[in-house]
Amino acid sequence: MTTADTDLAADIDATCRLTGSFTLRSGQVSAEYFDKYLFEADPALLSRVAREMVQLLPADTELLGGLELGGVPIATMVGYLTGHRTLFVRKKAKEYGTCKLAEGPDVVGRRITLIEDVITTGGAVRDATRELRAAGAIVEVVVCAIDRSPEGENPLADIGLEVRPVLTKAELDAARAGA
Repeated sequence: MTTADTDLAADIDATCRLTGSFTLRSGQVSAEYFDKYLFEADPALLSRVAREMVQLLPADTELLGGLELGGVPIATMVGYLTGHRTLFVRKKAKEYGTCKLAEGPDVVGRRITLIEDVITTGGAVRDATRELRAAGAIVEVVVCAIDRSPEGENPLADIGLEVRPVLTKAELDAARAGA
């Protein structure tokens, strides 16, 4: 389930695809990297991505969970467009003050749709999902801007999490080939 907006794919690809040698969060080394901060720092492009994400949200979403750091601006924009309250989900609970993992409304018994920028293996999403579920949240879907995982594979199937991307790597590759 993607939005398959070829103009958006071409614009994201042209703005964000870098070539070289990059070590990903997963430890994998890649010859290309999608620098999501380049689209997140562009209000017009960020708005376009967020508008596509709105279409992918489950109807029963109660809260949006923006993952630190790249998911936070996207979740904020999606929340603005939908009126959904937003959580800011840290990589680990802070060790002072409230000691919270997720800043914002209480999560107990709430349906949270996670918002992420780029997913390859889903490590950060997996960690956040486990922590939020342990805190009493219901987490079943993550909506991401770019899904870099192999086509047709769900890297988060092992924790029962559905991935709904705005764009896949295959769509970005097709946009590049068509340029």
